[in-house]
Amino acid sequence: MEQKNLHAWLETPLGQYVLRMEQDMLDQAVANVFGFNALQISWPHLDGLRANRIPHHMTLSTRLGGTIQAEPCALPLASQSLDLVVMPHALEFTEHPHALLREVDRVMRPEGRLVIVGFNPRSLWGVRQLFTLNRRVSPWSGHFISISRLKDWLALLSFDMDGGRFGAYAPPFTSARWLHRFRFMELAGDRWWGVGGGIYLLQAVKRVHAMRLITPRWQPQNRVEPSLAAAVRSGGVRRQGAQSSASDNVVPLLPRPKAVPVSPQS
Repeated sequence: MEQKNLHAWLETPLGQYVLRMEQDMLDQAVANVFGFNALQISWPHLDGLRANRIPHHMTLSTRLGGTIQAEPCALPLASQSLDLVVMPHALEFTEHPHALLREVDRVMRPEGRLVIVGFNPRSLWGVRQLFTLNRRVSPWSGHFISISRLKDWLALLSFDMDGGRFGAYAPPFTSARWLHRFRFMELAGDRWWGVGGGIYLLQAVKRVHAMRLITPRWQPQNRVEPSLAAAVRSGGVRRQGAQSSASDNVVPLLPRPKAVPVSPQS
């Protein structure tokens, strides 16, 4: 999506409606995240880190206007150097979303937090994109990613889901008057139509599973000699280590004679 095209769309009533909604969602999501370094990728018109208290904030942009100017799939940052990464619509407008996620995984510290904002294809916004003829117009030119698919991608990179929310339940009207008329859908959306919001926010935590060292057993184990294994299974010899008595060492060769009852003499 071209920067000029995006800027023009964000100036419309629908674009302003999206910016207000996403700004409020991001302010609540990043307020209690701590660390040393935080990065926002994509959408420089949105300040996704303004409510965060991490001392060093950075913004990435492919053009002038960001703290870092670089390609998102090749971040000029050291591995495991970021505590927070915010990605508003970064995956939807890149040609290589998998490569971008792998690069973000590389630069994030263990237990770092990832916040992703995207358009929900299973909503009225997805229907609007489906029936849009000119796909070069923002934001319908992006590739909307469903939440289920995004969760699968994050699970492969050992990210654990840690919350999320929906927003923008009103239909994507271009008129401010019609957006105001359908404001009741925004008020009742979380209760009556929880997964139908046009925008979603997902939070994930990077997990690094520690190795488990398997040490050898130095204590001797009680084992049965191979020559006695068959006898042990048949019951002829008791298990090694068990206490044996004198009667256990006697092997009867013949069965004991049965006692013959003696009748009393008359």
